[in-house]
Amino acid sequence: MTATNNAVKGGQVPLKNVASFMAMTVRLQERSPSLPGFAVYFGPSGFGKTESSIYVQNKTSAVRVEIGETWSIKKFLQELLFELRRPAKGTISDLADQAKAALGDDPRRPLIIDEADKLLRKNGMLEVVREIGDVAGCPVILIGEEMLPEKLAVHERFHNRVLDWTGAEPCDADDVAKLAASLCGQRGITIAPDLQAEICRQSDGRARRICTNLDAALQIARNQGLTTVDLAAWGATRFYTNKPPGARYVSAPRRSA
Repeated sequence: MTATNNAVKGGQVPLKNVASFMAMTVRLQERSPSLPGFAVYFGPSGFGKTESSIYVQNKTSAVRVEIGETWSIKKFLQELLFELRRPAKGTISDLADQAKAALGDDPRRPLIIDEADKLLRKNGMLEVVREIGDVAGCPVILIGEEMLPEKLAVHERFHNRVLDWTGAEPCDADDVAKLAASLCGQRGITIAPDLQAEICRQSDGRARRICTNLDAALQIARNQGLTTVDLAAWGATRFYTNKPPGARYVSAPRRSA
């Protein structure tokens, strides 16, 4: 897992999930020719799946496509060819053949498809991905939510081709320490261990929420002129969690007589 690009000015922070994503990718690249080349990386939102894939993309020169909510098969193929730096002309069949040829030119180069749950909402799109992977012979990695493996189970032709199912894991204390060092330490601010532990607990181990809470700690440091922020300095500041703010009672304004 990595911290989000916007949150960490110094670059991506290699957390534990990035190692699992990289290991999965390398396994596909080095598999026996007789083995299938598909993998699925899944987990709840906020676990850093997308950021981990971007890290691996940069390390392996992978082709990465993020599926849009309204995409058709043709739109998917056009975007894939755009990422491959190839012209996208012709029918859907022509576009698919062009994608197979381009990916087949370097069968070790992974194809990463983010928001892969949306592939299942359009008839035939998953089959197009399967066909591209089979013909090109390149690693194909689908990224999706926690229930993606279960959703794929009914698509037997694809499910049987998945070599690796890897689940993203929540951040632990070591991951929070790395994020705090990158996001806050580079600005001369130390996050005390007691606050790090509470941020990890309140954030449910989700990198996105952890970064948001660390940013709040930075604001506390700036406002109070601190170089170290602990639980005492945090005080009554509300943690960013999965719980929405409670309902407020707002009295109706009185009408003047």
